[in-house]
Amino acid sequence: VQLQASGGGLVQAGGSLRLSCVASGGTFRNHAMDWFRQAPGKEREFVAAISWSGTTTDIADSVKGRFTIFRDKAKTTVYLQMNSLKPEDTAVYYCAADRTYDSRVVRTAVTNMDYWGRGTLVTVSS
Repeated sequence: VQLQASGGGLVQAGGSLRLSCVASGGTFRNHAMDWFRQAPGKEREFVAAISWSGTTTDIADSVKGRFTIFRDKAKTTVYLQMNSLKPEDTAVYYCAADRTYDSRVVRTAVTNMDYWGRGTLVTVSS
């Protein structure tokens, strides 16, 4: 079971990026998908989550109104659309899969996640 995140890069403040996370090598049925980020010297923090059904999402207050999470119909790829990026959004972004057993549930704690991708670096210049 693997998660592969991509789409990171260098962008100016105010710009946009779309991160992708592809799941492969196993079934992710009833897995919610989350994005977390970790800036240098800081703890990993929750960014966004979407339930297996796609009907429930949760967005961190720090990015609400700027970031959107969604997944494709095949439910093998989850996306994080990041708009109006700020220098404080600079971090390594990780996708994670959470076996929630309920297609409508999302959770936001690092300790709930069952699988992690390697991360993709997002750098926002001022």
